[in-house]
Amino acid sequence: MEQDRPKLTLKQLREKAELSQEALARLVGVSSKTVSNWERGTNVASLTVPQMKALCEALGVTLNELPDDFSSERE
Repeated sequence: MEQDRPKLTLKQLREKAELSQEALARLVGVSSKTVSNWERGTNVASLTVPQMKALCEALGVTLNELPDDFSSERE
């Protein structure tokens, strides 16, 4: 089943969507440093609903497909 597969990290999703940190940041309305911090786990994502929708759209995923923790530390 699809739920049995481990979720991809934010970095993996961004790379799969062929987006740079800068491009994703622009689409979501945050700084590229913020995206970098999310991926490194040094900052917890705090997004508005429109930003969350933009993130899902940019990455081509549903909200349920986003990782609970954006950091790549579990790789």
